Amino acid sequence: MASDTRHALVLFSGGQDSTVCLAYALERYAHVETIGFDNGERKPAERASRVNVRQQLRSRFPRWAPRLGDDHVLDLSLLEQIGSTAPTAERESEMSAGGLANSFVPGRNLLFFTFAATVADRRGLSVLVGGMCETDFSAYPDCRDNALKSLQVAISLGLDTAMMIDTPLMWLDKAETWAMTEKLGGEPLIELVVEHTHSCYLGDREHRHAWGYGCGMCPSCDLRGKGYETWLESW
Repeated sequence: MASDTRHALVLFSGGQDSTVCLAYALERYAHVETIGFDNGERKPAERASRVNVRQQLRSRFPRWAPRLGDDHVLDLSLLEQIGSTAPTAERESEMSAGGLANSFVPGRNLLFFTFAATVADRRGLSVLVGGMCETDFSAYPDCRDNALKSLQVAISLGLDTAMMIDTPLMWLDKAETWAMTEKLGGEPLIELVVEHTHSCYLGDREHRHAWGYGCGMCPSCDLRGKGYETWLESW
């Protein structure tokens, strides 16, 4: 039985973190739906991963299958308009000093949660689950705990209903995320994450590593690979 009778909506990309968050939500909440955003950046591999992971979770984990509800996808291609707007030289310098690339879309996660909240409200879902992590991505201001706690208050006031933002990975590094994966679903969930999730920025599904598919060189692959190695060493 779920430990929490509330219904949840998981911000789900098909990547490692959002898949672990989906497993966490299925273990914890009575009913779980997923939402994805097509913002012009998604590679075909990422779109396929969303579908594959949901199917794999439903077939491999019978205890979770009855709780997994509908999937929703919103077209947020308008974010391309923000991303294509070059920052001023002064702002670009400030962003670089703070560890942000000039391709960073300000407030993207805030927008994702706001759109998710409107869908959740219509669906009778009162918990929004996201894989934001301050430990690994502290340079991204819209991944920080304080920003999301403030957004939770604003969304709840704006909808005139209690809406909780649940970020189970907020204080975990990647090694601890792998450990959480094993705790939630054992070797079957580890295998699912390795084989079916996709996090590579370049959309590489040709190169298979111990930790999954990817180019092995982009920041996402580097973080995922190092976390996997650290987890194995401490396992």
